[in-house]
Amino acid sequence: MTDHKPTRKEILRPLHLVGIALAAGIFATVVTLVSTGAFTQRVNLSIAKGTYEGLTPLGLGLVIGGASFIVTLLGLAMLMLAVDPADVTKTIDRPVLFDQDEPPSTSKPGPSNADGRDAGDGRDAGDSRAPAS
Repeated sequence: MTDHKPTRKEILRPLHLVGIALAAGIFATVVTLVSTGAFTQRVNLSIAKGTYEGLTPLGLGLVIGGASFIVTLLGLAMLMLAVDPADVTKTIDRPVLFDQDEPPSTSKPGPSNADGRDAGDGRDAGDSRAPAS
């Protein structure tokens, strides 16, 4: 098994972003078609007779799908602007939300009194009041 760590450039190529937006647009189109009854006999008969008022389910689905495609593509493009170009070639081998300088914190118990309470400022652990000055 290889231990290949992909770079951000390999993960988020422009074609992948367009593919994600296209999938979101197709999903929105299908949901719109199903929810407007585009596959029911009643709606199809009224469209064929010319008695259907308003935008047909197919037209509405295309409008909603196109809008969803554009909004998703613009949103992903705006998120890509937040990526530092110098970080594009770096490999991702750690959690991205951790600071680079600071290792994950380990909780160490502080000094305690003989009765087991924290010897800090004399307040109880549940006391949220600021110390009197």
